[in-house]
This record gives sequence, structure tokens and C-alpha cells, in this order.
Amino acid sequence: MQRDAAEDRHRADGRNAFERFVEWGHRQASSAPFFTLCLVVVVGWALSAPLWPNLKEWQYVIHTTASVVTLLLLALLENSGRRAEEAAQEKLNLIAEGLAELMDSRAADDPALSEATSKLREAVGLEERH
Repeated sequence: MQRDAAEDRHRADGRNAFERFVEWGHRQASSAPFFTLCLVVVVGWALSAPLWPNLKEWQYVIHTTASVVTLLLLALLENSGRRAEEAAQEKLNLIAEGLAELMDSRAADDPALSEATSKLREAVGLEERH
């Protein structure tokens, strides 16, 4: 039985709890409701100014909250981005390996393909050597 790619993306696939949390957080942080929530928080904060006896404390609240949320989101999004980059690189390596196999099958007809195939095979995994 063959599954489609969308179904595979929603399975755990051996990911740990943190990786599943990162994926969930990435989806949430890049959604319109999250932006709306951020906007509501900022508007609510701005409207609450008259309720604070000291405006410096009022400013500290939003600055501290924004700093903490920014730090957490940065860590979350960097992790998600790194994993996406690794997955894309793995796909490129597989495509390059497949193309090299195809070129090998045609190398007997065109000797210039042998050199190109060799260069292509050397490029597979190049990201790990740099």
C-alpha cells in the first residue's frame, strides 16, 4: 500500500517530542491567527497605559515579554529551518545520485559523460565537507 507525501509528513517518523513540538510551533508561528494574537497583545498593551501608575513599568512589561517570546521563537524557527535544509539537501543528493546512475548508463555512447558523472558523484555530500 502506497502512502502519499502529505500523509507521511503528518506521521511522527521517529521524531522525538521536541522535534514534533518544533514542527507544531513552526506551523503556529507562521499562521494568521498567531499574527492576530500578537496584534491583539500589542493593542491591549497600548490601551492599558492609563492603568499603570508608572509608564516605565508599562514599557518593561512589553519589552520583557517581546524579548522572551522572540528568543523562544528564534530557537524554534532555527531548529525547524535547519531540519528543512537538511531534508532538502538529502533530496538533492538523491537526485544527483540518480542522475549519475543515468549518466553512467549513457557513458558508453558519450565518453564526455564519464567525467561529468565523476564530478557529479564528488558533489554528493559536499555540504558535509564544508
